Amino acid sequence: MQTLSVARLFEDQRQELQLEQLTESLASKREITVSDTHRPGMALMGFVENFLPERIQIIAQTELTYLATLTPEGVRGAIDRLFRFSMPLIVVCKGLEVPPYLLRRANEEEVPVLRTPQSTTPFIHSITSYLDYMFAPEVTVHGSLVDVYGVGLLFTGRSAIGKSETALDLIERGHRLVADDVVSIARRHGDVLIGTGNQLLRHNMEIRGLGIIDVQAVFGIRAIRLQKRVEVEVNLREWSGEEDYERVGLDDRKTTILGIEIPLVQVPISPGKNITVIAEVIALNYLVKVTGGHSPAERLNQHLIEIMKRKSAARAWVREDTE
Repeated sequence: MQTLSVARLFEDQRQELQLEQLTESLASKREITVSDTHRPGMALMGFVENFLPERIQIIAQTELTYLATLTPEGVRGAIDRLFRFSMPLIVVCKGLEVPPYLLRRANEEEVPVLRTPQSTTPFIHSITSYLDYMFAPEVTVHGSLVDVYGVGLLFTGRSAIGKSETALDLIERGHRLVADDVVSIARRHGDVLIGTGNQLLRHNMEIRGLGIIDVQAVFGIRAIRLQKRVEVEVNLREWSGEEDYERVGLDDRKTTILGIEIPLVQVPISPGKNITVIAEVIALNYLVKVTGGHSPAERLNQHLIEIMKRKSAARAWVREDTE
């Protein structure tokens, strides 16, 4: 299980989220393990059945207004009820004043308390986005990722089959390189795959016979981008007369990366075949399916079925026409 310390969160997001440390220490008995947050208002009121202590607890106007209506004994009782649970972190929004007893109990139980002047909803959105990024499952793939007409094409295949050369040809035609050779893919926001390049390699490419080239230096800043959604895998493989390749496109092949299915297109390599143009057509065909909501192969198949039905009906009419 991935974990994140409160000290690391504070270090990373101190300026962006305008965080202020209120407790004596940032050390917490329980590290952050999930990207969701929780509002503990019901727990303060006494209903703890659905309380989620593993999440970051967000205290704002509602919770503090409720505490202000209680007697001093009631405030202590509500806060003690909250600290029956082991929590990783409490964050107070809108720069509101924190009851001294809450800070006292937080220091005793080693639950860091931070404060931000930001409003509750924007803060929750920002910190959730950061936590999604930190906890995103990730995998490394040997291939090349290129933005072709706004579609992220992931080129895979055995070593030296021509992935980098295909990517280079696409760059020369005005498309944008995301990563070559080593592609890091992370699952974000539930079902989105985001590909990035290796920090050491940057946007350098190895072209056999030529060596290492710096794509940004050769083609300019417009030829690269830092990250891109991975939408289609294009698998390059040697042509084999014994293999049954897709000819029509009615059966959409899929591949799974980090539990997410994306389209898979297998392209056989043979001398004289223009893989670059095929890659562009793959991207455009994907856009047609996504934006138009139909498959050209299915459309043609339906058209042929309708023609056959009309011909069958005409033949039946001729057979019955004995006049």
